[in-house]
Amino acid sequence: MDETLVALADPTRRAILARLAAEGEARVTDVARPFAISLNSVSKHIRMLERAALVRRRVEGRTHYLTLNPAPLDAAAEWIDAQRRLWSWRLGELEKALDHG
Repeated sequence: MDETLVALADPTRRAILARLAAEGEARVTDVARPFAISLNSVSKHIRMLERAALVRRRVEGRTHYLTLNPAPLDAAAEWIDAQRRLWSWRLGELEKALDHG
């Protein structure tokens, strides 16, 4: 999950994921087009997303296609939700103790 959270920390990588989520599979060059950075820089972002298993690459000849893999996002969301529930409960218990103390 560390790699997922690190990958999500960057706005360019989040934009790549949003593009893939909205439009589905896309060629790397199409994913890179909207960014005002080099294709090499976008490729570095994509490699980080691949390391976090957030995107999958399919190669057909010289063309590389990317698709979103939502599983790591689901795992991160579950962890965040569990932490939210735990801390809500703890803070609720603290509030009760302070009110009745």
